[in-house]
Amino acid sequence: MRLTSPPETPVTPYDRLAALGLTLPKPMAPAANYVPYVFSGSHLYISGQGPVDGAGAMRIGRVGDDRSAEQAYEDARITGLMILAQAQAALGDLARVVRVVKLLGMINSSPDFKDHPKVINGCSDLLVAVFGEAGRHARSAVGVSSLPWGISVEIEAIFEIA
Repeated sequence: MRLTSPPETPVTPYDRLAALGLTLPKPMAPAANYVPYVFSGSHLYISGQGPVDGAGAMRIGRVGDDRSAEQAYEDARITGLMILAQAQAALGDLARVVRVVKLLGMINSSPDFKDHPKVINGCSDLLVAVFGEAGRHARSAVGVSSLPWGISVEIEAIFEIA
């Protein structure tokens, strides 16, 4: 008698989100004259998203002044959920994501704040948790003097899609 392993149950991005205890928020409408996402060839470009919590409140503050790096890490994680919500709206199914290609993370930070990469790790860590190895990406993390409405972080994303 030959023993075989049972077929593996596919693990979807939704399974991983559920395992993390997370749900996708409602995607935000554009704040000005732009669209929330654009398709170009096999890529999906997500416009800059900000940290809006489950109650619909924006996380505001300047990192290094009135917002800690730890708080901003959570803000970046929440922003990652907003990015995924926009991707879901665009694609209809997050399983269409082949890989996360690149993030651009902007941090509303004081001039002496130096831990920009640690802040944007909040989003990067989430994307790797949701997509596994396909969630690893190229990235930039920069400090800026201000962001719309005083939000703490803004992140845009590029996905390769099927």
